Formats: sequence, structure tokens, C-alpha cells
Amino acid sequence: MRKRKTTELNRLSVEVYKECRKLPLIVVLDDVRSMHNVGAVFRTSDAFRISSVYLCGITACPPQAEIHKTALGAEDTVEWLYFADALEAVEQLRGEGYTLCAVEQAEGSVMLNDWRPEKEGKYAVVFGNEVKGVYQGVVDACDICLEIPQYGVKHSLNVSVSAGIVLWDLFTKLSD
Repeated sequence: MRKRKTTELNRLSVEVYKECRKLPLIVVLDDVRSMHNVGAVFRTSDAFRISSVYLCGITACPPQAEIHKTALGAEDTVEWLYFADALEAVEQLRGEGYTLCAVEQAEGSVMLNDWRPEKEGKYAVVFGNEVKGVYQGVVDACDICLEIPQYGVKHSLNVSVSAGIVLWDLFTKLSD
């Protein structure tokens, strides 16, 4: 096997990317404190053509050098909005017909591998603070809690790793 060169990857231009059809999926970051995590979520969102990222509370907004370090420019390709409070973002999304999914370990949560979203649906996935997770008021406002199955000792993942797993899973389930 030979690694392909960047020029062989047939990457889209920023202009073409912005015009492409996006997955009917919005990422909501609820008080994510690390700009590196924010940047990683932007980069993953770009990879899977996520519609938008909503940055809430203390979550930093571009332009920031620390976001750019991990986003590598995806902060310029993926649409984003800022909300002072994640609950405000969730309420707006509900009004726009989105199914709201908190990614959290909760009573009654559905394991990600068991969840079958409707292909025609619009979804928003909420990822929480690195220490406190998704705030309970936001969890209460969501339609479902999705949980990533874990089989080790820690039962916790970095928020950007969680986003990568969930976004890949939903991309495979919602793509044509």
C-alpha cells in the first residue's frame, strides 16, 4: 500500500463545500471549555458535512488560534452560531422541527448502536462540558439521550472523541 498524497484526495474547494448538500444534523456544544475540543468538533463536522455547529455559553467562538490549531480551517467551512445558553439553542431547534438528542449517560438513555433515526428527520445532538456533561435542564428539554456503549473502567470519553463517534454513526445512518 502507498499513502495517497494530499493532491490525490480530490478535496472540495471551500466554495464548492459551502454549496454542497449537508446532513440534516446540527451539533450543539454546551459549555465546552477547551478550544482544542471545539476545533476538533469543527473538523469532524466538516468531514461529515454537518449543517451547523451551535456554540453555547462559555464555548469559544472563532476566530481563535487554539480553535484553528485543531480545526485546520473547518471553522471557516462549517456554519456556526453562538447562543448565550444551550437551552435557548435547543428551544430554537425544537421550534424548527429538530429532534433533540443529548449525548449523555442517563436513566433511560438509548445506546447509540441501537438507535435508528428516521432518514427524513432533522436532528440536533448536544455535547456537554468536559467535566459536568450536558446540563440537566438541557437534558430535560431533549427528546432522547443517546449513550455511547463503553466497556472499560472509565466510562467517559473526551467530548471531541464522543462527537467523532456520534457524528460518524449518524452520518452512516442518515446518508443516502
